[in-house]
Amino acid sequence: MKIFLDTADPEAIRRAEETGLLDGVTTNPSLVAKENRRLEDLVAEICTITSGPVSVEAMSSRTDELVAEAQSLAALAPSVVVKLPMTPAGCAAAAVLERDCGVRVNITMVFSPTQTLLAMKTGASFVSIVLSRMDAVGIESETLVRDAVTLKRNYGFRSDIIAGSVKTQNHVLACQRSGVDVVTIPESLFFQMFQHPLTEAGLAQFAEDWRKVPGR
Repeated sequence: MKIFLDTADPEAIRRAEETGLLDGVTTNPSLVAKENRRLEDLVAEICTITSGPVSVEAMSSRTDELVAEAQSLAALAPSVVVKLPMTPAGCAAAAVLERDCGVRVNITMVFSPTQTLLAMKTGASFVSIVLSRMDAVGIESETLVRDAVTLKRNYGFRSDIIAGSVKTQNHVLACQRSGVDVVTIPESLFFQMFQHPLTEAGLAQFAEDWRKVPGR
């Protein structure tokens, strides 16, 4: 399972990249707005920090406008993946971009099995199920993630399934069990995954005993 950092903060990406375990980055308009920088400059910097895919969202509403905007965003760096909305226009644009333009697409705001099916049929490189929004209204996101994995296996779709906006280690564990391709997580959760009280206690004991070794 790949791990993408869900942020537009270059420093957070640098910290995660230093571990050697970061596979990519996802952004959205809200995360980009927090950085208070020109989009093109911000994306260009992020793409120099990580070699993995960097998802950047297109905000047009019509198919032709989304195709044009996506091509402009993709031109910023080879690693850019363009996020498109789970709408008829977004899916139509995704099919054109993937088939005819060589632009990788991430269809986002997916919340049902039928939406997942339609998104995968476009040939999108990624399909993003946004877990935190489902959990906020009492919908069982883990069930949808499992259904998405089943859909992919049953019909041979090539889209990578992204479990987006994962907030807890329990969600990460559920995604591991389901066989999802990618999770997107905040920096805080990324570094929390390294931690366990037994690890800390064991290392502390080793350090204490090491000091007792003659010559140390």
